[in-house]
Amino acid sequence: MDLLPLLPFLACLFVVGFLYASVGHGGASGYLATMALFSIRPELMKSSALLLNVFVSFIAFIQYYRAGYFRGEKFWPFALASVPMAFVGARIPLSDSLYRKILAASLILVVIRLLWQLRGKETESKPIPLAWGLAAGAVIGLLSGMIGIGGGILLSPLMLLFHWAKVKETAASSSLFILVNSISGLIGLFSQGFRPEPQIYIWIMAGLLGGICGSYLGSHRLSASSLNYLLAVSVTLACLKLIFT
Repeated sequence: MDLLPLLPFLACLFVVGFLYASVGHGGASGYLATMALFSIRPELMKSSALLLNVFVSFIAFIQYYRAGYFRGEKFWPFALASVPMAFVGARIPLSDSLYRKILAASLILVVIRLLWQLRGKETESKPIPLAWGLAAGAVIGLLSGMIGIGGGILLSPLMLLFHWAKVKETAASSSLFILVNSISGLIGLFSQGFRPEPQIYIWIMAGLLGGICGSYLGSHRLSASSLNYLLAVSVTLACLKLIFT
């Protein structure tokens, strides 16, 4: 396999894995944006993003768990409904046109999330109402399975907005949330006969290396707000590409 033509694409996967893992995310929305920029065919995008998500979110969760930020009560109300709905969402067939539109809308939410940074002193977190947790988990899980993301990029701002967790507690819960949703979505794809294409393995290595570096720094010392602004620009370009091409 000639890696030279792939280097720009692999470098982008590394950067996405690094940036997203630093805040406890698997990076699926970033991988999808990168694939859109490099004109990867839509039928390969969802499965590839979910596979990358599994490896990178697992690394991110381990780092945040070891740093002592994981709280089970901040995780299970969302995961209880999201996991089965991610399985259902992955089995919903979408046309290329509809897939691109839903993905573009989701990436716009990603841009908003990246530009909105929690500022000032953190307040004490509040308990998560069970009904709200189940409802949010179900909606995020369904969308996650449909377009091939883990849902953390949607869950994180919700948790911070309602003060359900502090920033690094949110990162820890989001990383595990992404992991279980991605696995559920992949099971849904495998049940329909999906088999990974050979090139995905080198893609996984690039994202995983970035995730290892980013999750370690993010769980211990890194503040990546300026990097998030740069990432927001690249995701915006991907949104425009999806909308106008």
